[in-house]
Amino acid sequence: MTTSTTDTIEAPDRREATGAKFSPSSMQYARSQSWRAVAQMADGIRPGMTEAQAQTHSMGVLKQMGMDRIWHPLIVRFGEATLATFKERTDPERVLGEQDIFFIDIGPVWQGHEGDAGDTFVVGDDPEMHACAQAASTLWHEVAEQWRREKTSGQALYAYAAERARALGWRLNQDIKGHRVCDFPHAIYKAGNLGDFGLCPRTGLWILEIQIAHPTRPFGAFYEDLLTEDDTP
Repeated sequence: MTTSTTDTIEAPDRREATGAKFSPSSMQYARSQSWRAVAQMADGIRPGMTEAQAQTHSMGVLKQMGMDRIWHPLIVRFGEATLATFKERTDPERVLGEQDIFFIDIGPVWQGHEGDAGDTFVVGDDPEMHACAQAASTLWHEVAEQWRREKTSGQALYAYAAERARALGWRLNQDIKGHRVCDFPHAIYKAGNLGDFGLCPRTGLWILEIQIAHPTRPFGAFYEDLLTEDDTP
């Protein structure tokens, strides 16, 4: 059957369907470009900047890199705001301190495919902030490796993530459960959260999100990336 550019390529589970233009290589390109963007954004964020200024700087990076568009709002969170979920509003005038923590979460479209990358950064030498930022990345990679090794469901992955977060001494935000991406827009497939998906997620279609909180201090960390067989963006 010939498909048009608006057709859907069906998968065994409808929640993993893609558009006729879907390309695994373009997904990888969107992934790698998103990580390059995050690195450039972080390099330009300095103490004394407000969240609003950091977002303006970060959007400038995406435009300079030639993104197609954004599919979700660009998020930069400082300090205590690193505990907020994606949909929660934070103070755009919050200022990054000399000893502080921040994360970046972007959702640009490249070559018609959805990138989604997020990471946490620390300014200063607060050891617990550095440990928290590293723990979010470590936990993400442990959960991703569990998926590769055991071929577990999305539900099981987030149960494992909560278990490992406790073991490492952090609290997992269980309201953040990952989601679909593909050729834009993925929203037409109504796939729901990765953490509610009862099957083993296919490679190159799902974003694994990890958000943790310090057990006693008011900050956290965030890390997200595309689940693929290749662990290197």
